[in-house]
Amino acid sequence: MSTRTGGHSLTTWWSSLPTQRVTQRTNYIWLVVGTVCVGAFMAALDASIVNVALPDLGTYYHAGSTVGWVLISYLLTLATMLTLFGRAADLFGRKPLYTLGFLVFIVGSAACGAAMNMTMLIVSRVFQAAGAAMLQANSVAIITAAVPSNMRGRAIGFQGSAQAIGLSVGPAVGGALIGLFGWRAIFYVNVPVGLLGTLAGALILPKDRLATKKAVFDWLGTALFSPVLVAVMLGLEQGDAWGWTSIRVLGLFALALVLGIVFVWWERRTPAPLIDMRLFKIPVFTIGNFTGLLSYLVMFGVLVVMPYYFERVGGYPTALVGLIMTPVPLGMTLAAPTAGRLADQFGPRLLTSTGMGLTAVGALLAAVTVNMTPHVVPLVIELFMVGVGLGVFTPPNNSSVMGSLPSSRLGVGGGILNMARSLGMAMGTAVSLSILAALLASRGADLLGGGPHRAWIPALHSTILVLVMLSVAAALLSLMRTGSDRQSRSDRGRSEPTMIDI
Repeated sequence: MSTRTGGHSLTTWWSSLPTQRVTQRTNYIWLVVGTVCVGAFMAALDASIVNVALPDLGTYYHAGSTVGWVLISYLLTLATMLTLFGRAADLFGRKPLYTLGFLVFIVGSAACGAAMNMTMLIVSRVFQAAGAAMLQANSVAIITAAVPSNMRGRAIGFQGSAQAIGLSVGPAVGGALIGLFGWRAIFYVNVPVGLLGTLAGALILPKDRLATKKAVFDWLGTALFSPVLVAVMLGLEQGDAWGWTSIRVLGLFALALVLGIVFVWWERRTPAPLIDMRLFKIPVFTIGNFTGLLSYLVMFGVLVVMPYYFERVGGYPTALVGLIMTPVPLGMTLAAPTAGRLADQFGPRLLTSTGMGLTAVGALLAAVTVNMTPHVVPLVIELFMVGVGLGVFTPPNNSSVMGSLPSSRLGVGGGILNMARSLGMAMGTAVSLSILAALLASRGADLLGGGPHRAWIPALHSTILVLVMLSVAAALLSLMRTGSDRQSRSDRGRSEPTMIDI
């Protein structure tokens, strides 16, 4: 009797939230945005902290490019689960899944901090990423559903700023924590922030309109999609070590291709797909997701490669490297809110292409600078330019992607958008480390610092140039946007997206 009564009381308490006292506040929608920003900050903080720790983790575990799996495992889990949790949110409600995500992330973070070996750390990172997926699959969807269309770009800009702030303080905080307490502290720092987010999610986020139909999940699609991502990333990460033409690497890419074809075939036929392929018939949605992937590939490529430059070539301590890397996310922080407001007035085409163009220029100047004797000041300016470009690009791009969707598909659409971002992060880590490791090996050096010291400069220079070319590609693709994305932001009430055959 008491157990049932207690459970009933808990259910009643949960269903009463948020209270009218909260929802009737004139600034309520901004309280919702602020709550979502806590989760965005949390996930971004963890990513940037881990980036600056990769050289130390590689030394601690005597690992070369494989240390990237501390980050890649996290990002692959995100990419796999984002669409699944996006669909779950559409069916069961975004608020409960978002709040639960905080709790799972806290437990995973604590387990990472307590990990005694690389295997335990990677497994804990997977669990941590499951919680982050619950947060990220819902963040943009919650904002899109709660905020009027004429303020949506600004609200998404604040959410992008929260991510950028997490990225901004991550390198500095991570470097300081590693210098003072060791690398385990970079995971424990998530616990107090997560507790705050859990409480805010329960008390502030609005009630959901739950789906009346029975929940159906695409388990086969998930089972096919996960090994596709793992095979591609493993092939990219181990290509240099195993040989790009080896049977193992070619076999991984062939496996990914076959499973990818089967996955697309299945998704077109199942009534409840993991990824709704019809959405990719919306040009704005398709271009926005692909350019978003490229933008985060470039960003993480820069964030992963440059710490090696400062530590291996410049000889700077980790704590100082964390501060030096701060300009990239700081530039995003400063640029994102303004870009969001401008997107509401002028649309995304000019802003997104200009943003990625600015990122390309900043990265190109950095590639030139690394050929010289290490000069911190010009590199700080160039890294800031990269960050500003990404900040100009991201809010307009995200707003146009989400604005092209019907309200019934916001959850799964947000999941796909965040999946593209996570894939970009994972690919940026795998590709940049693989290219850097291959170029170093061709000159008799390695990522652990062995071999001739002079090998680092040309290897880093060439790696950054690859990121420049990808930035240019994203800028050119952004110019292909049409005016339909601006119209789609005002068509929130339609039942189905406007699609064309492609």
